[in-house]
Amino acid sequence: MKTKGLCIFPKDVQCITGKSERYGRQLLADIRVYLKKEPHQFITVYEFAAYCGLNVEDLLDYLD
Repeated sequence: MKTKGLCIFPKDVQCITGKSERYGRQLLADIRVYLKKEPHQFITVYEFAAYCGLNVEDLLDYLD
């Protein structure tokens, strides 16, 4: 059984957007500021989808 990750990482953002990993790190940092999270806190797939205006189910299927 394959498990799905709840957190999203810069490499995932790179695969989703087709942009660089550096862009992924910056986007996740921007989301952390927007959500008032500390730098050590993770961004969930749900928070990422809401921020970017994506459908969560499509995103989870893509990351699977």
